Amino acid sequence: LQTLIQETDPGADYRIDRALNEACESVIQTACKHIRSGDPMILSCLMEHLYTEKMVEDCEHRLLELQYFISRDWKLDTVLYRKCQGDASRLCHTHGWNETSELMPPGAVFSCLYRHAYRTEEQGRRLSRECRAEVQRILHQRAMDVKLDPALQDKCMIDLGKWCSEKTETGQELECLQDHLDDLVSDCRDIVGNLTELESEDIQIEALLMRACEPIIQTFCHEVADNQIDSGDLMECLIQNKHQKEMNEKCAIGVTHFQLVQMKDFRFSYKFKMACKEDVLKLCPNIKKKVDVVICLSTTVRNDTLQDAKEHRVSLKCRKQLRVEELEMTEDIRLEPELYEACKSDIKNYCQNVPYGNAQIIECLKEIKKQLSTRCHQKVFKLQETEMMDPELDYTLMRVCKQMIKRFCPEADSKNMLQCLKQNKNSEVMDPKCKQMITKRQITQNTDYRLNPVLRKACKADIPKFCQNILNRAKDDTELEGQVISCLKLKYADQRLSPDCEDQIRVIIQESALDYRLDPQLQMHCSDEISNLCAEEAAAQEQTGQVEECLKVNLLKIKTEMCKKEVLNMLKESKADIFVDPVLHTACALDIKHHCAAIPPGRGRQMSCLMEALEDKRVRLQPECKKRLNDRIEMWSYAAKVAPAEGFSDLAMQVMTSPSKNYILSVITVGICVLFLIGLMCGRITKRVTRELKDR
Repeated sequence: LQTLIQETDPGADYRIDRALNEACESVIQTACKHIRSGDPMILSCLMEHLYTEKMVEDCEHRLLELQYFISRDWKLDTVLYRKCQGDASRLCHTHGWNETSELMPPGAVFSCLYRHAYRTEEQGRRLSRECRAEVQRILHQRAMDVKLDPALQDKCMIDLGKWCSEKTETGQELECLQDHLDDLVSDCRDIVGNLTELESEDIQIEALLMRACEPIIQTFCHEVADNQIDSGDLMECLIQNKHQKEMNEKCAIGVTHFQLVQMKDFRFSYKFKMACKEDVLKLCPNIKKKVDVVICLSTTVRNDTLQDAKEHRVSLKCRKQLRVEELEMTEDIRLEPELYEACKSDIKNYCQNVPYGNAQIIECLKEIKKQLSTRCHQKVFKLQETEMMDPELDYTLMRVCKQMIKRFCPEADSKNMLQCLKQNKNSEVMDPKCKQMITKRQITQNTDYRLNPVLRKACKADIPKFCQNILNRAKDDTELEGQVISCLKLKYADQRLSPDCEDQIRVIIQESALDYRLDPQLQMHCSDEISNLCAEEAAAQEQTGQVEECLKVNLLKIKTEMCKKEVLNMLKESKADIFVDPVLHTACALDIKHHCAAIPPGRGRQMSCLMEALEDKRVRLQPECKKRLNDRIEMWSYAAKVAPAEGFSDLAMQVMTSPSKNYILSVITVGICVLFLIGLMCGRITKRVTRELKDR
């Protein structure tokens, strides 16, 4: 049969194959009518329309039968022979097309041609433009069906039967082999790996994927698709636009599949391979999986940055591409194999109906973190720690706040992105969805100081000094539920923190005073009281300190000791800085401006100023401010009875904010004077007695 086909040469004129001509007549009339009858390009046209709506079943079968033989004897492809004869002679050292000998096995010439087809100008010895186009055409056709790739079918026959017997639909067999790459026999694995590596450089070889992605390519990627040399740009563009509304399901599934295959070997990501291959050989030898290579290189970059190395070990071009790979991996949990494996059962239990894309599974796991298995919880905590140190890796935050980042933080460093968004959170033009996401991240940060890099750095000395007992009880990779931050808040009220740490804790107290959800300890210990006493305030869409004020007003009704302690701590904090009491600060804003403008905030100075103004009959405070101050005095008086002063600074603050401040200070002054007089008298008597004894 092979000899018959060689003699008749239907590749030169398809009409010689009568069965093919009859079966494909309708397809030729509709899809290939622009090509002259009998032209060899008719076969290429038919192959281009294989598995499309214009193809009919009988023609498909006949066409694949013929292509099966053509793929095994390239002399039968007349156009390829004509366009590539010179290149074969020049580059592959052969004069007879596809000549066979012991040194030149069948198909060796074409293998040589396609190796040269993807060489860069720097690598030299490239194919002519015409021949390159023909080689690409053949590769596109081979990718249609594994039966059209002789080497693949020969070496992978056992694996196809073992792993892919049920994958009979178009293109599924190759995808199946790629999915089971690590399980394949050595020869098959090499061929599938080489083909996948080739696809990463020129994804247009994947003709079926290209058809599915045609709308998205025309809309977003037409510039890179028109390039004669792809170099991985087209797939990168498809990945970046995977979640556009124009994206269809088939294209999205195909792009995601390719991303998952890329994780098996860093060579399958062409741009990453070309940018980092020297760095990988030098810094990460013997590491094959892409995710492990990314971790290895990014760890090296991070260590060099932290140690202020004069020269980075990872090259600049590799660092840039490494950043692209890191950002792409955050979009789908399956692209982070360790995290995915650790959380598989939790995803099945809690996030079964959540789609994988757009980091939705990761966000789902974050929201139910307390219910996760220990191993998954630890991995999610580590992920959050990484994201807080580098917010650009927080896919959901960057997606939801994309426009707000352009508006408020166009020049902000990636590591300061969340900090910048937090500072602009209450702007009138802040997008509500972005504001909600920022609040979510703030709640997460306040559960553990390790998730707040700015606080961690500012309080580096204060945390072990004041909160060591909490650290001793802590377990690795589990949240401290705000215990360290609560510890630092108490020291802030006692005015014992270092200036940098004090500034950061003041910000946290001010933020949590406006939104009770930012105070994990308050939320944990007062959940019942908030539900029973402050349900209406907690349900408010915009939190402005209503819940905290409600708890303060209902202090006498609170029965739980731990909740009462948290509310008393809030009162104590407000003495140290009026800014952390938003209701009182709002009520007294005008009075502070008129009577205490020259007094700097913090350390209870402005609060003392208001108290003096309240007692001074010559000063008339705003009615609302006066009322709120009197309420606070009552609360502080009760707090002093329930929770006595723990130190001298606490005692001094209670005295200064007491309604009987003048009386107490007078008594203390009189007491000191009496002690001084007694001491003076005792000193004179002792002196006289000593002199009399000497005279004797």
